[in-house]
Amino acid sequence: MVIKSQACTQVWISRNTIKRYFMKVIIFLLALLPLDRLIWLGMTDGLGANPIEFITRSTGTWALVLLCTTLAMTPLRLLTGSVLWIKIRRMLGLFTFFYAAMHFAIWLWLDQNFDLAAMMKDIIKRPFITMGFMSLVLMTPLAMTSNHWMQRKLGRYWAQLHRLVYVIACSVILHYWWHKAGKNDLQTVSIYAAVIGLLLCCRIPMIRSRLSLK
Repeated sequence: MVIKSQACTQVWISRNTIKRYFMKVIIFLLALLPLDRLIWLGMTDGLGANPIEFITRSTGTWALVLLCTTLAMTPLRLLTGSVLWIKIRRMLGLFTFFYAAMHFAIWLWLDQNFDLAAMMKDIIKRPFITMGFMSLVLMTPLAMTSNHWMQRKLGRYWAQLHRLVYVIACSVILHYWWHKAGKNDLQTVSIYAAVIGLLLCCRIPMIRSRLSLK
């Protein structure tokens, strides 16, 4: 009877491992689609009249979308009781950093032509660029410490460090908000702000306890 129980447990663990593996593969491929699309459009002259603006806007938007998706993993775990969502959160966070870094690199390369003096002047002069640059700076240690080795090394400080994601969420929205405010286009950013506000509210202990199935 004990042997049968152990065998059933092993089968259950094996199925969960396979399920987690395939889910990670699917998410990895889906997260690469925006980049694949940009490459395809670039090869087929589909980037429009201002390709630099198109690429910059696209990478920034997808960084924001993936940030929202990353923040959604904790509420999903609370609602479903499954730790699978937490297992894929790291990958989503790294893809968020990937697109944010690409967003910054395109601006630095194609817009600023690697002129560091002009870049710093722009960062100081324009608030939306200040917020964007600050967001990337704060994301960097999170990306660098997202592996299991750093998690073990930092111990309890790891969780404290990764709470910076809440600050990042606010600075990213300010970056997007001030950028769109200059163009009198706040409809889309208002939606993102509402989504991020809702996801951050899920971290409030009272709301968190109500969401949890346990």
